[in-house]
Amino acid sequence: MLILISDAFDASLPEKLKPFGEVTTDKNRLGEAHVVLVRSKTKCTKEYIDQAVNLKLIIRGGVGIDNIDKAYADSKGIIVRNTPKSSAIAVAELAFALMLSTPNNLVVYHNGMKRGEWLKNLKRTELYGKTLCLFGIGNIASKVAERAKAFGMTVVAFDKYVSSSPVARMVATAEEAVADADYISLHLPLTDETRGMVNEKLISHCKKQPVVINTGRGLCVDADDMVAALEKGTVAWYCTDVYPTDPPSEDYPILKAERVTLTPHAGANSEENLGRISDEVCEIMDELKKGGKI
Repeated sequence: MLILISDAFDASLPEKLKPFGEVTTDKNRLGEAHVVLVRSKTKCTKEYIDQAVNLKLIIRGGVGIDNIDKAYADSKGIIVRNTPKSSAIAVAELAFALMLSTPNNLVVYHNGMKRGEWLKNLKRTELYGKTLCLFGIGNIASKVAERAKAFGMTVVAFDKYVSSSPVARMVATAEEAVADADYISLHLPLTDETRGMVNEKLISHCKKQPVVINTGRGLCVDADDMVAALEKGTVAWYCTDVYPTDPPSEDYPILKAERVTLTPHAGANSEENLGRISDEVCEIMDELKKGGKI
C-alpha cells in the first residue's frame, strides 16, 4: 500500500505510518497511491480523484472536508475521513485569543506604541459579564464555550442540528442568538445553508455592536456586508483566521477594512495539534486496516 502525504503534517508522521505501507511525499506518484493525506492546501476535486486510479482512502488532517469532493469520492468507493477532535483545542485557543485581543485593545495599543503614542486614555473593556453567541456547537465551539464560562461570560448557541449542550444555552434561531450578543464566534462548515450567513440582514438583529470572530469558514461571512457594518459601527470589530482562498486575493474587501484583526489560517497550526493529527490519522488507518477496508 502506498500512502501519499500531500500537505504539511508533523515530521513524525512518515515514521508512524511505516507499519501500514510505503510512505511518500512525491505528488507525482498520486496515480499509484492507495491513501492520500491532505490538509487544506490540496483540493481533492473530481479531476484530482480521477488521477488517483488506485485510491481507497482520503484523510483530511483537520476539521471539515470542504476541500474534498466527497460525493464524487463516494461514487468511486473511496472512503473520506477527517480528524475533527485533534484540532479542537488549538482552534479554540486562537478564537479565544482573538476575542481577548479586541476589548484589551492589543492591536491598537501595540500600533500606537510603535508610532510613539501613549494611548493610556483608551479604555479597555472586560469579557466578564458579557454575552457570547456561538454559531455551531461542535468540538471547537464547545471548547470556546468552556473558556468563556471560566471568564464569567454568558454563552448562547445556535446550531440547526443540535438541540442541547452542556456548555451553552441553545436558541431556536440565528436572529435570537445574535440579539443580545457582545461577541459572536463562528464555528460552521461551509454549506449552501451557511454560505453568507453573516450578512446585513442578520447583523440588523444585533441590539449591540458585537465583535465577530471567525475561525470556521471565510465564506460564511458576506465580506461586503461585513465591511459596511464595520464602517457604520453596527459591528465593532471583525477578527478572522479564514478566507475564501488561502491566501485571500488582493481585492478581498476585508484586507483593507478598518477595525479588523487578521491571522493567516493558523488555527490548527500548533505544534501539539500537529502531533494529535498524526496520532488520529494512525488510529483511522489502524481501524480501517483491521476492518479490511484498506
